[in-house]
Amino acid sequence: MIHVCSLAKLHDTVETTGARHVITLINGNTVLTRPSNVDPTNHLFLGINDIVEEIEGMVAPDETHMHELFEFVHAWPREAPLVIHCYAGISRSTAAAYATLCALLPDRDETELAQRLRHASPTATPNPRIVALADKVLKRDGRMVAAIHAIGRGADAFEGEPFSLPVR
Repeated sequence: MIHVCSLAKLHDTVETTGARHVITLINGNTVLTRPSNVDPTNHLFLGINDIVEEIEGMVAPDETHMHELFEFVHAWPREAPLVIHCYAGISRSTAAAYATLCALLPDRDETELAQRLRHASPTATPNPRIVALADKVLKRDGRMVAAIHAIGRGADAFEGEPFSLPVR
């Protein structure tokens, strides 16, 4: 099971779900205390800004980040849940959760997985750069991008409510 949340809900989500693996997608200088029950080797920190194009002084998501993400999720043993979070739980984390589903379920339809994301979170607005990079790395030929475009922007919110996505 994949659980998605904001930075503010990270510790509660890890505790409630019993997760032992965490993916963090936040600005590199954001103060973060890793949950004590998550071993450092089970925590992937991607220090990226929530941007869709290169901006001087900021770190744009790139293919290297996608390869790190996919290497981590393919190594995740799945006996305990995985938590993916960003600052607000709306953009970077939802894009990474969608990309993770697509990576772990290579034969599943991108549109079906995008609709699952929308059903689980009305506020999910996946970062389009992360989705496009994941689409390219996974060789999904633009289908991931089209599927996320089809579900549209999520409802406006300052912070997303935690939600979960089964990996099946």
